[in-house]
Amino acid sequence: MLEVLNHPLITHKLTLMRMKETGTKDFRENLDEIAELMAYEVCRDLPVRPIDIETPMGKTTGYELSKEIVICPILRAGIGLLDGIRRLVPTAKVGFIGMYRNEETLEPVEYFAKFPNNLDQAITMIVDPMLATGGSAIDAIAAVKKRGANNIKLVCLVGAPEGVKAVQEAHPDVDIYLAALDERLNEIGYIVPGLGDAGDRIFGTK
Repeated sequence: MLEVLNHPLITHKLTLMRMKETGTKDFRENLDEIAELMAYEVCRDLPVRPIDIETPMGKTTGYELSKEIVICPILRAGIGLLDGIRRLVPTAKVGFIGMYRNEETLEPVEYFAKFPNNLDQAITMIVDPMLATGGSAIDAIAAVKKRGANNIKLVCLVGAPEGVKAVQEAHPDVDIYLAALDERLNEIGYIVPGLGDAGDRIFGTK
């Protein structure tokens, strides 16, 4: 499933992020706010279970999340989405995954991975601002599947059709959530119109 979250506040904040004159502080703050807005929609179908509680006025039945949530940012840009989601789901645990491609073999190399236990019992959200070629997302999904994850959501800010297609073909069981689906990739693999290099704009690097 692909869902593009066409919400006025998300669209407004994303427009500010796309502007080339937007500085690191405003870019990061808008990304943080969009992440929280996206989390509200991504979490819409989370399973709940009834629990008996007592209010100041008496007993009643309430509901709580019935599955653990694990957020897995793809290093490094994925960190920019982490705090916004955790504000909405403060009980979520966090895993981290860092990957790069070997320039000679083109095979993915996992250079860092740290996950909570029991991924097989959790809902795992892999987060990364950009879904360009889909390579990093495909590898990250494979990495969490290898550790038992079986209920996975991919949450990205901006996606290209090429990346969406690649992920859907490699992992048809994974739901994809985007704030915007852009036009295409350019000849060097950047999303058009996109917003540039998300990691550099988040952290002020070149």
